[in-house]
Amino acid sequence: MQTNFTEAQLQDPALARANEILRACVHCGFCTATCPTYQVLGDELDSPRGRIYLIKDMLESGRPADEKTVRHVDRCLSCLACMTTCPSGVHYMHLVDQARAHIEATYRRPWRDRALRWLVAKTLPFPGRFRAALRLARLGRPFARLMPDPRLRAMLQMAPPDLRPPGESDRPQVFPARGARRMRVALLTGCAQKALDPDINDATIRVLTRHGVEVVVARDMGCCGALTHHMGRAEEAHAQAAQAIRAWSAEIAGEGLDAIVVNTSGCGTTVKDYGHMFRNDPLAEEAAAVAARAVDISELLERLELPPGRGGLRVAYHAACSLQHGQKVKDAPKAVLRRAGFEVVEPVDAHLCCGSAGTYNLLQPEIAGQLKTRKVRTLEAKAPDVIAAGNIGCIAQIGSGTGVPVLHTVELVDWATGGPRPRALAAG
Repeated sequence: MQTNFTEAQLQDPALARANEILRACVHCGFCTATCPTYQVLGDELDSPRGRIYLIKDMLESGRPADEKTVRHVDRCLSCLACMTTCPSGVHYMHLVDQARAHIEATYRRPWRDRALRWLVAKTLPFPGRFRAALRLARLGRPFARLMPDPRLRAMLQMAPPDLRPPGESDRPQVFPARGARRMRVALLTGCAQKALDPDINDATIRVLTRHGVEVVVARDMGCCGALTHHMGRAEEAHAQAAQAIRAWSAEIAGEGLDAIVVNTSGCGTTVKDYGHMFRNDPLAEEAAAVAARAVDISELLERLELPPGRGGLRVAYHAACSLQHGQKVKDAPKAVLRRAGFEVVEPVDAHLCCGSAGTYNLLQPEIAGQLKTRKVRTLEAKAPDVIAAGNIGCIAQIGSGTGVPVLHTVELVDWATGGPRPRALAAG
């Protein structure tokens, strides 16, 4: 794609990076075939290629974002299926993230949109606040249908039927390995995940320590910054990420870390990209060191070569977009499930998003609902005993549309290799 940035504009590292990405695009349109929003809406501007044109025009001209550009960029899931499909290697993720930051800095949204986005950004990354919000949402849930704004209804319906108390991993500590220590890792315990399903972190710690891994929950770790980053709130996101980088760097400089384990793949995609996010920052070296150690839990479990398990169930595996497209981790989750004794099946169109996409199901509930219905239908068609996924957002999204138990991959592996039966299967 031909670009026309001025020499002065290209002195800005962000615009120079955008120029590189835009010039890699050859207009082939392969991305439209795998874009969920294009399939649902049928609008060229709701495809990656269409959004690239809008973003190019906005950034090249240096103008504030307009309503049309904002509408179509907001509809992007950031599922990154387009990056898997693109034959030219267009790094759409970096481009759309920059577009969102530009929108946040130059566009004044209607007051209701501003209020909702502020509420999400100031609640979800903080487990204590999020738990309190979920308690209030449970009280308001019976009245959800009376809400005039579908986004408010989606927020009320997000509350789980039962709120679990904080898990054992909520506070900073070290969980020693059983027997001889094979490695020492830090665990990103997440934000929303702590409130929605603390069992995931508990299962992660159990399966790792049982197989010789010392697990550290670092002091002052906080949020990884993924949620606010994808909302375009660059200053907040970098502050949160910097805090996490410093916390893990202290562990690296202390007793050392062999890996930083992430069991929420949406967070993992961002942590693995810290080197890019902080490339022009004094924290650049530390950020790159953190990113180089980041692994999804399935990658580490595959590396550990756990003994064969006693799973025995038919598992429909849902590949979270942030894992299969963002991190290019495709085989490890299925391999560890099979090694744990499960029969693994995959739905048709496994590359398509379930509609969760971080905060997307809250801010774009109608499109998210259509994608959820499609995803649930294809998963249930496999007649599974259980559905497995590697991201809390997907688990909550799919779980709200099916009666089949939906669990994190690590919960199943933990159970099959000596851990307790997962709560969602306890009645079975």
